[in-house]
Amino acid sequence: MPTPPAVSAPDLRPRLPLLLTLGASLALSLGLVLGRVLLSHEFKFFFLLWNLFLAAIPFVLSSLLAVARGPLRARVLLPVGAVWLLFFPNAPYLLTDLFHLQPRPAVPYWYDLALILSCAWNGLMLAYASLTDMQALVRCRLGATAGWIFAALALTLGSFGIYLGRYLRFNSWDVLTNPVALFYDILNRIVHPFGFPGTWGVTLVFAVFLLLGYLTVRQLGRG
Repeated sequence: MPTPPAVSAPDLRPRLPLLLTLGASLALSLGLVLGRVLLSHEFKFFFLLWNLFLAAIPFVLSSLLAVARGPLRARVLLPVGAVWLLFFPNAPYLLTDLFHLQPRPAVPYWYDLALILSCAWNGLMLAYASLTDMQALVRCRLGATAGWIFAALALTLGSFGIYLGRYLRFNSWDVLTNPVALFYDILNRIVHPFGFPGTWGVTLVFAVFLLLGYLTVRQLGRG
């Protein structure tokens, strides 16, 4: 009976600098949140840690796909990619947590500014890092043009997801737990686009902003 070919372990070494940098940046956000608890004796911004956890999910998923090889990647690409797209808006969504910035007597204003900016930055970098992985996978299968179309489409859908999360208070798991309300609100805005200018304003502005930022980061990476 023939011996099945050995499956080599994924090589994480090429990703180590990125993982260390993101880990240090996330540690800063964690330290700032915990430092605020010590200063104020309240858990005002503890929700940012949960938001960072959700923002890390698409990066973890894209990293798993990036290091997977051969038949394994082919088998899991579509289901993992679908889950990635579902959770992807959670990463750039952290930018909107700047809405929570206001002077509070317990903590210096500059401290809260640095805290929220740190979390927003990490959300944006996790989004761009995971999108880079997914774009590379699409490029390998369908070509460079398809890769950039995918990236632009993902950022546009992610921007629409930001609107759904910030203004309609939907979460990624509402696809399973509250699909009827989610589907109705989305369909209503598609069928009656002029009745919801805020929806498309947020989606368009964030899509352009995120795309320009992504293009900038990719160009910086070529230096």
